[in-house]
Amino acid sequence: MEPTFRASMNWLHTWAGVVLGGVLFVIFWMGSLSVFDREIDRWMAPTTRIALPHETASLDAMRPSIDAAVAAKSGAWSVLYPTERQPVFREAYRGKDGFVVGILDPATGAALPDPGTFAGTRFLYPFHYSLHLRIWDIGYWVVGLAGMAMLALCVTGVVIHRKIFAEFFTFRPEKKARRSILDLHNLAGVLGLPFHFIISLSGLIIFFSLYFPSVWQTAYGGETERFNRETWGTYTRPKANQAAPLASLDAMIAEARRQWGGDEPMYLRIRNPGDAAAVVDIWRAYQDVVALRMDVVYFDGVTGAVLQRFEMGPVGAAQRFISGLHFIQFKHWTLRWVYFALGLLGCVLIATGFLFWLESRRRRHTQLGLRGVPIVQGLAVGSVTGIVVATLAFFVVNRLLPAGATFAGADRAALEVWTFYLVWLASFGHAWSRPRRAWIEQSWTIAVLAIAAVALNWITTGDHLGRSIAQRALQPVAGMDLMLLLGAALAALTAVKLEQRKPEPARERQHA
Repeated sequence: MEPTFRASMNWLHTWAGVVLGGVLFVIFWMGSLSVFDREIDRWMAPTTRIALPHETASLDAMRPSIDAAVAAKSGAWSVLYPTERQPVFREAYRGKDGFVVGILDPATGAALPDPGTFAGTRFLYPFHYSLHLRIWDIGYWVVGLAGMAMLALCVTGVVIHRKIFAEFFTFRPEKKARRSILDLHNLAGVLGLPFHFIISLSGLIIFFSLYFPSVWQTAYGGETERFNRETWGTYTRPKANQAAPLASLDAMIAEARRQWGGDEPMYLRIRNPGDAAAVVDIWRAYQDVVALRMDVVYFDGVTGAVLQRFEMGPVGAAQRFISGLHFIQFKHWTLRWVYFALGLLGCVLIATGFLFWLESRRRRHTQLGLRGVPIVQGLAVGSVTGIVVATLAFFVVNRLLPAGATFAGADRAALEVWTFYLVWLASFGHAWSRPRRAWIEQSWTIAVLAIAAVALNWITTGDHLGRSIAQRALQPVAGMDLMLLLGAALAALTAVKLEQRKPEPARERQHA
């Protein structure tokens, strides 16, 4: 009975990895980059490479931006407060020609030039959880399916490997390719097992209302408004359709600080700006706690009077604590680097799983005339090295395109995104057209693009490593450059090792 059970677990582990391994690699890769999404923003948007002032600008000084939202008849205007990681105000509202996201000087509140990029927070990070497939929420469901598969892979991996702790201390790089790949796969799996399980489970819990709607719909009888009000503290009231001036935002912020015992705000939103029934929401910052706590004070936009204060109950607070473990928005640089390293370890786990499947089946599939290995190899190369090449092309084109660049109706930010997708698509074509050289050539491409990104950053901004390391405000840029150079070195080393690798005798006979 036991061998049959373990065999079924091995089957599930193998095919869940092969079928969804490519999606999982993309999710883990983008998730790892998202740990430092704001640092990537500062690298890709040089106008944000400024120091955080001791005192930030008055929000009442931002009336021109609010007036622009009123003129555009926007339903809301919001601003995200500057932090050490993102030292600018970030405003957002829906304009006449689409969604407007602007950056404001933290010292004066004046508008800064549009950086013309979606960078980390608006492209890489949303890619992690939605794949940018927004129609019918397809991306969320694909990511959810991949998250369930990752949980199954973690459990079945433990069942399959009975000597799991012994395998943690076993890595034999001198052995044949298949053996050393399996050793590395096992090592990455055991070392990252708790993190990979928790990060996958928490990702599903974050979107509980989408993945498990029957739970809250049954509890609330399908009353969405009551669910949002009691769970998230949403305060709503209809528009008055009568113009009225906005009260002092600074006074509202001072009152919110008083209610929070001196804590700072993180986010402010004005709903129905310019209307007599405008509502101002001010959210409490949570950099000092793990949970993404929801402590919100609602003000009457015209009188400045407090309408409501909301604090989450025990169940909601538990969900937000789990979300906080996933998003790591609290201030802890050591843990941030640990998350980043374990995320990349997940990428290693998935990539070696692909490689082991390919190496263990290549000869038999060739003898039987099956096309499984060539197809899976192309998918593996495009999903692993291809997504890295595309990401680096995204960084390189960001430094190459001039400000205000347009082509065929697409603005600068859209051109960066199109470059990413076209390069990624080309990586799959390259993998299938040159199967014997694809891993090597794409590894060299990664090395070249990473070095080019660092060089172009220096050329276009003057922020070379010596300067960025020396200035505190530029240290995130230095970190980005150093990681790019480290990635280039690892990719070049990988390419050299693959070039030196001798084919196994069986494979030599196979291709004779």
